[in-house]
Amino acid sequence: QVQVVESGGGLVQPGGSLRLSCAASGSILNINKMGWYRQAPGQQRELVADISSGGSTAYANSVKGRFTISKDNAKNTVYLEMNSLKPEDTAVYYCNVNAVLVWNDSYRNYWGQGTQVTVSS
Repeated sequence: QVQVVESGGGLVQPGGSLRLSCAASGSILNINKMGWYRQAPGQQRELVADISSGGSTAYANSVKGRFTISKDNAKNTVYLEMNSLKPEDTAVYYCNVNAVLVWNDSYRNYWGQGTQVTVSS
């Protein structure tokens, strides 16, 4: 199985910064992509940013220039550096890992339990 564990959420004032971390562990053979999604109350889950095994990144327009995604391949860990936070960034942030396990022959998506980010004065 795969365990996906996020950390780093919390309460921050507008304009502040937070760093989220997500570590994947278990019977992982290879990771294709890791990413961050978020879901605000009453809204659909949306992609925030992701990063491929080759290092290519993609960002939602709403976070470009403010958020930076990075990874540590040796640790199967992905980070999300969030700067200039706005109240509209408030949401539960979920980590997604697209990986193939040692006994599987196809890539599947695995999700963390989510971490709350609240931006408020």
